[in-house]
Formats: sequence, structure tokens, C-alpha cells
Amino acid sequence: MSVETVAGVSLDLNEEGFLTDPSQWNEDVAVALARREGIDPLSERHWEVIRFMRHEFETKGAGPSVRMLAKTSGVPIKELYELFPKGPAKLAAKIAGIPKPRGCI
Repeated sequence: MSVETVAGVSLDLNEEGFLTDPSQWNEDVAVALARREGIDPLSERHWEVIRFMRHEFETKGAGPSVRMLAKTSGVPIKELYELFPKGPAKLAAKIAGIPKPRGCI
């Protein structure tokens, strides 16, 4: 685990760069994390997915897999890969400040 300052916020990150405490997240942190992953700017469609991921985590305790994300978010899988090219569920979860979804490599 490491501590890093991102968007003026001190974050606890695991070895893969995921927040270990989702309460440290805010939208400025999301923008900075997205930039680090090569996504800039975040479009409204990105935000739709990010907010969906956070909602799923807050209500179910885990982020959805890519298959479930495509099925339940209203964003088709092809578009998810265009928005988050390095793996939609994993990358969206990282930017959303939640743990890596089960099943993601």
C-alpha cells in the first residue's frame, strides 16, 4: 500500500493503484485518475458509467463485472471499450474509486 496525493487529496492506494478507502474519492480525484490512465477529458458518458459503478458498489458492496456493467448500465459493451479501452470494468472502477471488480485480471 502507498499514500499518494492526487488532486490535492491524500489517497491510500493498493499495489495496482486502486483506492483502499472509497470515501477518499471525489470528482476531482476521478478527473486526475482518468488523466493518469490516458482519458482526458471525461465525457458525460464516462461520468454515467463512473456514477453507475459507485452506485453499484454502495448498494451491493462490489462493482459489476464487464458483462453485468454492459447489461445493467445502459451503455453497450462496444461503447464501454471505447470509453475505457484498457478494460471497462477495471478502469471504470479505478477511476470511480472503488475496489477492482471480481473476475478482473
